[in-house]
Amino acid sequence: MKIAKEDVPVRIDSPAAIARQKRDFGDSTGYGKMAGEFFTLSKGTDISPLLEGLEDNMCQSPHWGYVLNGNITVRYTNKTEENNVTGDLFYWPPGHTVIANEDSNIILFSPQDEHCHVVDHILDKMGVHHE
Repeated sequence: MKIAKEDVPVRIDSPAAIARQKRDFGDSTGYGKMAGEFFTLSKGTDISPLLEGLEDNMCQSPHWGYVLNGNITVRYTNKTEENNVTGDLFYWPPGHTVIANEDSNIILFSPQDEHCHVVDHILDKMGVHHE
């Protein structure tokens, strides 16, 4: 699920501040601590091979985030996909992979335990030592 900034409803509109808020933007029920993350992906990066061996060969952590710049295709377990581009606010539910169509920078907020499991799996696939 993604939404452009211009499509997020304005809740406060004053000369000093504008606040936009999208309600019901994912559900974090049942998750513990959250991690704040900054990812830089080079054009052509497809993380799919690094997710092989996880459930459905997909990332099973939900993410809430923002595309600072770039263009990313998100593919879901149900075979649907969407493009997230500069300025998009997004929610990626469990069961996804990503491909960078351009050099991209994104901010993610993810359940810490669930996403650390995925990141550790990726590091193992890359043969990188980690704690």
